[in-house]
Amino acid sequence: MKRIYLIIALIFTMVSYSQVVINEIDADTPGADAAEFIELKSATPNFSLDGYVLVFFNGTAAGTAATSYLALDLDTYVTDVNGIIHFGNSLVSPTPAILMTNAVLQNGPDAVALYLGNATDFPNNTTATNTSLIDAVAYSNGATVQPTALMTIFGLTTCINENVNSAAAIESMQRKTDGTFEVKAPTPGMNNDGSGTALTYLNINAHTTAVNEGQAIDITFTTSQPVTSNLNIGFTLNNGSFNSNDYSGVNSVTILAGSTSAIRVIQILNDGNNEGDEEMKITVNNLATGYSLQNNNVIIRVRDLNFTVLPFGTPANPTYGNVSSTAPVGYYSSLEGLSGAALKQGIQDIIANPAVVRAHSYGDIINILKTADQNPQNSSEVWLIYTEQPRSKIDYQTGSSIVGKWNREHIYCQSRGNYGDLYNTNPDGINVWAASGPDDIGAGLSDAHHLRAVDGQENSSRNNRNYGVDYNGPASATSTWKGDVSRALFYMAVRYNGLNVVNGNPIDGTFGQIGDLATLLTWNHSDPRDDFEMNRNNYIYTWQVNRNPFIDYPLLADYIWGTHAGEQWFSALSTQKFSGNKVVLYPNPAKDYVLISGVNSGKVEIYSMSGAKLYAADFNSDTRIPLDLSSGIYMMKITSENNSIVKKLTVK
Repeated sequence: MKRIYLIIALIFTMVSYSQVVINEIDADTPGADAAEFIELKSATPNFSLDGYVLVFFNGTAAGTAATSYLALDLDTYVTDVNGIIHFGNSLVSPTPAILMTNAVLQNGPDAVALYLGNATDFPNNTTATNTSLIDAVAYSNGATVQPTALMTIFGLTTCINENVNSAAAIESMQRKTDGTFEVKAPTPGMNNDGSGTALTYLNINAHTTAVNEGQAIDITFTTSQPVTSNLNIGFTLNNGSFNSNDYSGVNSVTILAGSTSAIRVIQILNDGNNEGDEEMKITVNNLATGYSLQNNNVIIRVRDLNFTVLPFGTPANPTYGNVSSTAPVGYYSSLEGLSGAALKQGIQDIIANPAVVRAHSYGDIINILKTADQNPQNSSEVWLIYTEQPRSKIDYQTGSSIVGKWNREHIYCQSRGNYGDLYNTNPDGINVWAASGPDDIGAGLSDAHHLRAVDGQENSSRNNRNYGVDYNGPASATSTWKGDVSRALFYMAVRYNGLNVVNGNPIDGTFGQIGDLATLLTWNHSDPRDDFEMNRNNYIYTWQVNRNPFIDYPLLADYIWGTHAGEQWFSALSTQKFSGNKVVLYPNPAKDYVLISGVNSGKVEIYSMSGAKLYAADFNSDTRIPLDLSSGIYMMKITSENNSIVKKLTVK
């Protein structure tokens, strides 16, 4: 009898657990993949999922190990009156019981399996198994490749093709009553054949996606049919740094019997603090039995009105001369009179000195960029390179979706720099650092001098393409980022041994080479250093204790790679080129005097080739500059409105 009871108990347990199956999968949706979901169905309504775990596996066609990439623990969750429950992304309607990160559900060839167990039993990269397996579905978005290894493990003979109708983005894979699958328009939260009890859904509508501090917001709660008795709805608004100090109003509302909607007005407060943009999240909790959420966790952007403005322009509307270098006195003094290889080595000795220079974690870069690349017009935003536009700091990409997000752009891209994986993704602050020298190529991954805030989609478009000969930015953007790129690359090519800037279009995978040098030298002149660039150089110096010398002295690049290569360097001769002016000396060669065209007025200085100042005076467009000089070659420095240029002068 004991054996009989044991067998009966075992059969009862197996029957109970086998009541749940995978009912629908939508793994491929348009855009940011924010509407993907997976649905379960129980044979009986209101079925507890305690003891179940849903596991997602990467498929392989060659029979190699197939491993997990996500596990959802289903303890405390219960199917609805129709035996349905679904889990998915933020745009899925009705609202999923568990919200999954956008694009986390992979397109296949993959498989999803339902087990008895817990999520802790299936950490990422767990090898697939059929132990304690309840149900599994193999799927793909094409007919040619199937997850054969997973199918063998799970005992499956069929792989569902979501793209069988060439419409994978707008269709899902759905179980029929006979256990087979069909592909048609998605039906999340309901029986696939349209049967079952019609549920009453609650919808949240804030009527806007963004609000300013100091404004009020009307939140409307609407049911799909009149309620039979008063429906009390409680909700929260807190989310991250946004809390009860940021708003006033009651966190509940009642839809009266016979009605379908109620409105709650929430006043957003202006606390007077510069804390940046925030996000309010409207979340309904503990909804009464018999109701389901059409949507939930509605995000509303709260714009901070207490932002600060910096005293200089954006890269798209640059200013010059308002931000001075914070380099210590004598920082570059060792370079005076050097030329050729000695000049390049002298620069590296300064900016890669392991006794001084600091390397930080890759996670720190996010915080560094929030200040270094801050939009001068609004401290709540960063300024994006290439697209030349601002974006809220809170829109940093944390999930897989890049749409509307910003992230970190390596100007000297990772695949060419070959920095390796020697970094920490967690920020640990300015006081935690490691010494770093010229052979520390791993530090290049988190060197802020060549990392910029960038639009996620544009970052993907740039990829690892060479500048000028391949990548020139989006067609709609200005070219005010090009000088910044050139000076960042010049820095990297001197800071790290093994990195170079070269002519042409070196192929992908050519470690230590990026182009195009000729283009970069041109960009260095056509887009002169501005206040934004100098400000970020100053700020990064506080973290790394090194500077980008090609921002402090843009003409250094010409003395290493360009028209002055091989000539002696003197800081007095190096200044920023005029923006948009064509400055000409005439006659040149000259004898007794020279005139300057292309600039109305300013200051002129004449230096010998050894760096000695021989003459200085103010001038205007009609001024003859007297030349009481011996025959030979001289350098003339012309300064006007905080911009300067150096021209070669020949005296007969």
